[in-house]
Amino acid sequence: MINVAILGASGYTGLELMKILLRHPEVTITATTSRQEGRAPVASVHPSLVGRIDLPLEDLSPEEVGQRADCVFSCLPHCASAEILPQVLATGATVIDLSADYRLNDAASYLQWYGHEHPDQQRLGATVYGLPELFRSKIRGVKLVANPGCYATSAILPLAPLIKSGWFHSDDIIVDSKSGVSGAGRSPKLMTHFPECNESMSAYNVGRHRHTPEMEQVVERFAGVMPQLIFTPQLAPMDRGILSTIYIRPNRPVTEAEVLTILRDAYRGEPFVRIVDHLPATKDTVGTNCCDITARVVRGRVLLISCLDNLLKGASGAAVQNFNCLHGLAETTGLL
Repeated sequence: MINVAILGASGYTGLELMKILLRHPEVTITATTSRQEGRAPVASVHPSLVGRIDLPLEDLSPEEVGQRADCVFSCLPHCASAEILPQVLATGATVIDLSADYRLNDAASYLQWYGHEHPDQQRLGATVYGLPELFRSKIRGVKLVANPGCYATSAILPLAPLIKSGWFHSDDIIVDSKSGVSGAGRSPKLMTHFPECNESMSAYNVGRHRHTPEMEQVVERFAGVMPQLIFTPQLAPMDRGILSTIYIRPNRPVTEAEVLTILRDAYRGEPFVRIVDHLPATKDTVGTNCCDITARVVRGRVLLISCLDNLLKGASGAAVQNFNCLHGLAETTGLL
């Protein structure tokens, strides 16, 4: 059995991780952490876990975490994660970081988009980006994996095979995404207060959402040049799920059949990417680790539509998929 610790276990991603790991045949959860006062039982913070897990939320040092765990999932906020993880890694534990701290390539980009000096700059650009469908061979056997962002996953998976084909321009990409309210986390905010978001949709962080450079830097690997990408995130009045519509311009006339063939060839045999003919909906993927993708050609442009569960394929499910990949297990282990 592999002993696992979860840092920042009081949030939504921590809850989803525990739900998955409790049914994982190769895992024992040995520690859950939170900085809140006292040692509240995990099940008191997440009542759905009553009778399923008997651990307290503890404020442990990195050394104590490493003593208890072979692998650590960090659900801490950005900046907080990179402050602690170098010390956790020094204990010999493997780490899967669900924050944004190791996703970007350089300290200058991190400072620009997150407004903080990165505390562990030598690992930027050297940490593997944890999207197994694209970077599986690089994930196996490493000590630190940067789990992708939810919006970024919904855009990168459809875009990567098409950009790689050479049939599409990378200087004219538009990503329009709608997300459920859980994407904003569990901490109370005015924007996610029920009277504010119920029966309403709103755009936010237009032109400055932090998943933008993540999308650009990963797509650049397939384009060979930095793409020009406009990303508009929008808050939808639902608990969970992301629906992204991506607009991309081909450099020659293409048909829907050709685009779908590129996508199917790229993801043939992948258990968690489904290329579908119908227009997917968020309910098709909620509760699963799947990303559903389709394509349409409209007035010479290609529209890619993708959807996923922001808390699973967009966060905790992807983290467990990376965990399985790291440890040589079938990537579907414990996942739906």
